[in-house]
Amino acid sequence: MWIFGRKGSSGFSASSTAEEVTDGIDGSGLTAIVTGATSGIGAETTRVLAMRGVHVVMAVRNIEKGVTVKESILTETPNAKVDVMELDLSSQASVRDFAAKYCSSGLPLHIFM
Repeated sequence: MWIFGRKGSSGFSASSTAEEVTDGIDGSGLTAIVTGATSGIGAETTRVLAMRGVHVVMAVRNIEKGVTVKESILTETPNAKVDVMELDLSSQASVRDFAAKYCSSGLPLHIFM
């Protein structure tokens, strides 16, 4: 158990939170696409990136769930830039549709997760 609490050379350990790791980082001007953003690590990644000023595009299979997560993020960080777009990675047609819509949005892409 001692290994989980031990900090590495980065100053962080396995118990460090995403908020701790990103403290002091200004993501303004960056745009990220986060897949699987309606639950688990995808939702947490979206929340913390948005908190740090990154414009996050949530790539989700279920738009309704995506909107619910987005609203939760906006409650915590009212100025967050979060968009929800449909993407089913198991469907080539969905991937092509997402890519076409994203490209036509004019947004840059700095981070893809």
